[in-house]
Amino acid sequence: MPNWLNLSLNVLTYLIMAVGLFGMVLPIYPGVVIIWAAALIHGLITGFAALEIWVLVVITLLMIAGTLVDNILMGGKARQAGASWISIGGALLAGLVGTFAFPPVGGIAAAPTLLFLLEYARLRDSREAWRVTKGLLTGWGLSFVARFAIGLTMIAVWAIWGVH
Repeated sequence: MPNWLNLSLNVLTYLIMAVGLFGMVLPIYPGVVIIWAAALIHGLITGFAALEIWVLVVITLLMIAGTLVDNILMGGKARQAGASWISIGGALLAGLVGTFAFPPVGGIAAAPTLLFLLEYARLRDSREAWRVTKGLLTGWGLSFVARFAIGLTMIAVWAIWGVH
């Protein structure tokens, strides 16, 4: 592959990874998956000559961890605050539907709103319902920090070994 084409491919890969990283501000956004896909596509195009297969394995494991930590922290903090599993499931579904129906902020508004309404209907106490909702929001914040750190690590792993 000519040098200019290889350089262009590397720059494009970094840009896609940056979109994945900074898009994680949105809770439902699959940023770690986008970063992983950019590394995979780069490897497929270059024949894994510049990207060793074991580096892709490490990036894949980080992507799986980022996806799991996202769901565990968001739902876990709400559950820890006292939310029912039905309310958590409803909130996550509302977040997903809201993201697609009213991008980019639909999911951000829909998930905590539905969680609050479901918990208020269950508990008949607005303060308790709000406390549970704050648990979900805290989980979102922690999830963002964890996913962002994992995304940075994925990019660093690719940058260190992917450009050789």
